Amino acid sequence: MLDSGRARGGIPAGWKSGARADETVVSEAGSGVRLVVLASGNGSNLQAVLDASASVVAVFSDNGEAFALDRARRSGVPAIAAPFEKGRSRSAYDAALADAVAAYEPDYVLLLGWMRILSAAFLSRFPGMVVNLHPALPGMFPGTRAIGRSLDAYRAGRIEKTGVMTHFVPDEGVDSGPVIAVSDVMILPEDDLASLEARVHETEHRLIVETVMSLVREYERRG
Repeated sequence: MLDSGRARGGIPAGWKSGARADETVVSEAGSGVRLVVLASGNGSNLQAVLDASASVVAVFSDNGEAFALDRARRSGVPAIAAPFEKGRSRSAYDAALADAVAAYEPDYVLLLGWMRILSAAFLSRFPGMVVNLHPALPGMFPGTRAIGRSLDAYRAGRIEKTGVMTHFVPDEGVDSGPVIAVSDVMILPEDDLASLEARVHETEHRLIVETVMSLVREYERRG
C-alpha cells in the first residue's frame, strides 16, 4: 500500500523514482522553462519533446510498465512510476501526485497521453500551467478513441477532416479547456485506422513541439 510518508524529493514512499528532485538533468540546448510530463503509455510525444531539447525535468506515469518511463531514463530524466491503487480515492491520489510534481518546481505540466482525468486536488496546485495534447479538433471527440471515432464519423459522411489540438486544463472538463494551438489532418478515402493514426501522431509530434516553443516564448516575454 502507498503510505502517507514521503520519500526523498517529495515522492511518496510507495512510488518508484529514478532520481531525486535535485538530480534532474536539463539539456544545455534547452530553455530555462521547466517541464514535467505525465504520460500513461508509449511516450512518442514525450520523445518529440525530448528530441527538441526541451527542459523536461521529470516524467511521471500511472503505469509502471509504460515505455514513456524508459524514454525518460534513456534521456537522463527522472522517471517516476506512480500507480493508482485500488481503494485509494481519486482526490488523495491527485493530491499526492501534485506534491510529487511540485517537488520538481515545474513551469508547465504537459499531459502527453495521460489517461486519467485530473481533479481539482491536482489542478488547483498548478493554475494556468497544465497543458494537454488531444488527437482531435476542439469540441470534437473528447475522451478516448478519438482517432477511431473520427474515422467512423468520416465513413458515415459526417466529417471530412480531423486534427490535433493543445489546450490548457483549468478544470475537470474532458479535452475542453482554452485552446493553445490546432492543426488539421485530412482523412483520405483509402485510410484505415493504422494510416490515419500514423498521420495524426506525426501531427501530434510537431504540434506539441510548436506549443512548447510558444509557451517558452510567452514565459520569457513575461520575464
